[in-house]
Amino acid sequence: MGIFTRRNQNVDVQDGAAVATLEVDPALAALTGDYVIDPAHSSIGFTVRHAMVTNVRGAFTEHEGTLHLDGADPARSTATIEVKIASIDTGIADRDAHLRSGDFFDAEAFPLMTFRSTTADTLGGDTYRITGDLTIKDVTRPLSIDLEFNGSATDPYGNERVGFEGSAEILRSDWGLTWNAALEAGGVMVSDKVKLTFDISAIKQA
Repeated sequence: MGIFTRRNQNVDVQDGAAVATLEVDPALAALTGDYVIDPAHSSIGFTVRHAMVTNVRGAFTEHEGTLHLDGADPARSTATIEVKIASIDTGIADRDAHLRSGDFFDAEAFPLMTFRSTTADTLGGDTYRITGDLTIKDVTRPLSIDLEFNGSATDPYGNERVGFEGSAEILRSDWGLTWNAALEAGGVMVSDKVKLTFDISAIKQA
């Protein structure tokens, strides 16, 4: 059973009838608070099909964000993330420069990609769905991210941490990223579908 769904069950007597009531688990309540994403121990990556036959993987190495976790009412939890487009890294300098150019992200004109949550839902166990607004360039569209809660811990420096990992799939054309090149044998150089991956470690603020 997930940390954000655990409750203690007590029995009250009302008008001679036993009525079960639910109380918040103390371990759950202790997680409630504001967190800052630790970029040194977090990653935001992507995978896209190249030339119809292989996958190219990359990441945005510079990002920041905040979480608010509500242990009593997970639906009130929120998340915001800002990603620096210029930090894109696929391991090939020429390809990264092309991705930063006007053919794709136009990083000079639109330096940030942002996500701001609007709703949070429990899917069962330790799995949750965060839905919000993803803005790339000048286009804002809804995005749902399925996340798994990996646990909480106090690190050797006394920081209280929580961890999540998750993924989402988008069509890049929905955000105006439409550049492509046709292949001789048919098909295109870059797939429209992109898989986004998230590994998040966040530190609780005092």
